[in-house]
Order: sequence, then C-alpha cells, then structure tokens
Amino acid sequence: MQNNNNEEKCEQALGEHDHNLTSGRRITRNSILNIFGYCAPMVVALLTIPVIVRGMGIERFGILTLAWAVIGYFSLFDFGLNRALTKMVAEKLGTSEQSQIPYLVWTSLVVMALFGLLVAAALIVFLPWIVDHVLTISSELRRETQISFYLLACSVPIVILSVGLRGVLSAYQKFDLINWVRVPMGIYVFVAPIPIIKWYSNALHPVLAALIAGRLLAILIQLKMCTQIVSFMKSGIGFRRDLVRPLLSYGGWITVCNVISPLMIYIDRFFIGSLISTAAVAFYATPNEVATKLWMLPWALLGVLFPAFSTSLVRDLRLASELFSNSLKYLFVILFPIILVSITYSFEGLDFWLGREFAEKSSIVLRWMLVGVFLHGIAQVPYALLQGAGRPDILAKLHMIELPLYCFLLWQLITLGGTKGAAIAWTMRLGADGLIVFLFAGKILPEIDGKIHNQLRILAMALLCFIVTAYFENVFYKSCFCLAVILSFAWFVWFIIFNDQDRDRISRRFLNAI
Repeated sequence: MQNNNNEEKCEQALGEHDHNLTSGRRITRNSILNIFGYCAPMVVALLTIPVIVRGMGIERFGILTLAWAVIGYFSLFDFGLNRALTKMVAEKLGTSEQSQIPYLVWTSLVVMALFGLLVAAALIVFLPWIVDHVLTISSELRRETQISFYLLACSVPIVILSVGLRGVLSAYQKFDLINWVRVPMGIYVFVAPIPIIKWYSNALHPVLAALIAGRLLAILIQLKMCTQIVSFMKSGIGFRRDLVRPLLSYGGWITVCNVISPLMIYIDRFFIGSLISTAAVAFYATPNEVATKLWMLPWALLGVLFPAFSTSLVRDLRLASELFSNSLKYLFVILFPIILVSITYSFEGLDFWLGREFAEKSSIVLRWMLVGVFLHGIAQVPYALLQGAGRPDILAKLHMIELPLYCFLLWQLITLGGTKGAAIAWTMRLGADGLIVFLFAGKILPEIDGKIHNQLRILAMALLCFIVTAYFENVFYKSCFCLAVILSFAWFVWFIIFNDQDRDRISRRFLNAI
C-alpha cells in the first residue's frame, strides 16, 4: 500500500515537473541565479579581507586562506557522487520511475557520508606530520594550527553531504533554493571572522568553528528543502545496495575528470617556473586569472544544462536537440563580443591596471588565453551533453590521453617561445579538446550532427575576427575594426543565427520593457 501511495505521488510530481524542468525560460533564469551566486561572495570578500588581515595578522590569515581552500577542495572527496546523484535523479524525473528517487537519494547520502568519514580519519592521522613537516609555520602557531585543522577534518562529512543535497536540488532545477543557501553561506565565510576577531579572539580555531557551524546550519536547511521538494522522501528512507555500483561507476569517471582537468589548467605555471623563472610566472598567471574569470558565464550554464540534458535525453531526444542548439546559440552570442572587446583592448587594460611593464610582457599572453577561454566556454555545452548522457568516461579518457601530450607540447613551446609559447599550448589544448568533444556529442545525439558542423564554421569565423583584431596596434584602427565587427555581428545574429521565434520573443520583451 505504501509503495502504491508513493507511485501515485510520483506520477503527480511527474506531471507537475514534466514541462518546466527543461524550458528555456527556466534555463536562462537558473543560469542568471548561478552567476549571482558566484559573484556576490566575491564582492563581499573584496571588502572584508583587508579587515580580517589586519585583525588576524599575516601568518594567521595565510593559514585561514589554506583552510578556505581545503573546505572548497573537500567537495572533490565526494568521488563524483554529487554528479552521479544529479544525473540519476534527473533521469527518474524524465520517466515514471520517481518512486525510486528516495532510495537513490538516501543510498547516495550514506555512501557519501562513509567516504567523508574515511577521508576525515585519514586527515586526522596525517595532520601532525602535515603541520610539522609540510607547512612552514612559526612554533607559536603550530598547536593552534593543528587544533584548527582537526576541526577541518571533522567537517569533511558535512561538506560532502552538503554537496550531495545540492545535487538533488540541481536535478529538480531548484537553483533559486541552491543560491538561497549558497549566497548567504558564501558571504558568511568572509563576514563571520570579523566579530569573532573584534570581540573574542584572533585565534584560528574559534573562527573555523564558526565557519563549520555555518556549514552545519546550511546542510540542515538543504535537507529540509529536499524533503519538501521530494515529498515522498520521508517515507522512502532506505539503503539499496543495487544502486551503489551505478553511482560509483559514474562517479569514478567524474573523479578522474575532477583530478586531471584542474591539473591541466594550472600545470603550465610549474613548467614556466622550472624552464624560465618564477618571476615569469607572475607575468603569465595574472592574465590567466583575468581571462579564466570569464568562465563564470559558461560554468553557470553548465550547472543548469547538466540535469536538463539528463532529463530530456530519456524523455524526448527532439527536446534535447533543441536545448543543445539554443544553449550554443545564446552562449556564443554572449561570449563573442566580450572576448572580442577584451582582445582588442588587452594591452590598454593591463597598462591601466598593472602598468606598462605588465602590459608589454603579458598582453599577448592574455590575447591567446582569451581565445582559449572562448573555445572552452563554448565547449561546455557538449560537455554537459556527454555527462547528461551518462558518458563521463569519454571526457575522463580524453583527459588521460591529453595530459602527457599537453606536457610535451608545453615543454616544446615554452622552450621556443617563453610565456607566449605556454599560452599558445594552453589554447591549442583547449581548442583540440573542444573539437573532439563536439564530435563525440554528434555521435551521442545524431540529431545535432549537422548543427555542430554549422557551429564549427561560425566558430572559425569568430577565430578569424580575433586574429585580425589582435594584429592592430593603433588604438584608433583597432577600435574602428572592433566596432565594425560588432555591428556586423549584430546583423548576423539577428538575421542569420536567430530564427523567427527568437526574434518575436525578443521583440515582445523589448516592447514590454518600454
């Protein structure tokens, strides 16, 4: 009788969610929410970090930044189960199997909690050695640091479970609720230390205890949200051993990607430090940090597209094809003018921000990296499709093949061209990676194969524009060229890229706005 009641609730929920989970309006809204969720804590951090530095001192603040990094890195220790949970729940939402969702959620959370406890135990064992032999810490702060890191170790299961619950909300496209927690929590991380430092103590462990307490409150709120959204979750508490293997299989490949992908993004800095000098790293890393901040836009979309593809691929391939095409279209329309203007004024921007020396040594690096950011940003759409189709193994195997080839290419081009050579290798790797992923996406979803070839031709035209604008040195000439390209681009988008439905929708919104 209980199972029948659950299935009736599932069918009712399916009818409620069927139309909304993959609608263009919801995709756009959720992407904007994600961007806001990423940006708001960064703005607060700019204001509060100077206050924290003055209150804690340089060394304590350095240790606190390590703690912030460790808390963020703990999310990788979910072994890809967050993504696996999101995908499998989203697939159930696209079918009539929603009665399986509670067991899927609880099984995943149990496995994630066990992984969290194992990681926490390993950290507790090795922490004394890390504090005494790995980190260079003054003797008076070692005991304080050790206590603080023990607190961090105990927080690992909390962080991992929080990531898992966020995965459930992502599957239901509840990014408003996700950011309702993410934004206050992100702000709290940078604000909470200030009253503690001012009125209690500038020691590390009370600050970290407050941050962990905030994480615990966040996970309780997320759990409450999940039980309200998955209305039959309370009645379906249970552990299913048969669900563990598919979760770990999918999550294992995601873990490989999570380990190798950041390595390939940052390993170039170590090559430069080894083959040139550590001073050259500064002239390379700074434009890299500037350029990669633009990935916030496609990453915000990726978080939304992944569960949307997981749902649509089991429900309606035509819907998945439309979602793929529209996502590519709008992401290209947003990214191209931003990258074009950034390349055009890369020298002037660095000169204004960091001075003439940085501009002369880093502007060409920035231009190459902006091209790589553009290519990798567009490739986030086929990335999301492959993950939503249950093929993260393609991405993981591709990255395993790329890593040694990329290291060899870095060594060769840095030897020949210094930091410029490193930027070229970085961009070439991202371009080749994106091209291969596009081709695999066409195999996964044959309906989009022709559209992919059209998109690749448009990308080739975009790359030509980037090359030409980088050729100009005179500000007047390159400004005229940039303006001409943007005006031509606007015409091309309106009459060629957009269809009648797009033009009608934009016209109606414009008329309503005025």
